[in-house]
Amino acid sequence: MLKTELATLGSIDTQQLGGVEPIADMLNLMDKNSEKTIMARVEEKDAELAEEIRKLMFVFEDIIYVDDKGIQELLKTADQQKLTIALKTAPEEIKTKLFKNMSNRAAQLLKEDLDSLGPTKVSDVEKAQQEIVQSLKDLEAKGKAIIARGGEGDTFV
Repeated sequence: MLKTELATLGSIDTQQLGGVEPIADMLNLMDKNSEKTIMARVEEKDAELAEEIRKLMFVFEDIIYVDDKGIQELLKTADQQKLTIALKTAPEEIKTKLFKNMSNRAAQLLKEDLDSLGPTKVSDVEKAQQEIVQSLKDLEAKGKAIIARGGEGDTFV
């Protein structure tokens, strides 16, 4: 629906789509190429709206903004095979964040699994990353993870 809206009208009627939050949720479910294309078009039409959407989106690369307790909860509950696949194309800072929240032995095993992982379809990697992101969103909803999305309202005392 979002793709159609942009293609036909050239802009987004946020009221018709239910507000900014459902748009961010829809974009989170899309493949990265579609997401980037749509966000580029939204940015062209309405930079303020694009920024609102980005603030609500949570993508795999945002794992670096999850608190350590949240990462530890994720590591307890996540399917290790999915985690390995998700890390196949992950930036080093994400891998480092996860490894520092594991025992040395578990980190070493995960590194070995990553090294021995053969060629993997990009779609499989993206699917595994989306599952990890969804797990983190679920943990956040349960109060077991904190995702620092920025802004003054996220200050802890």
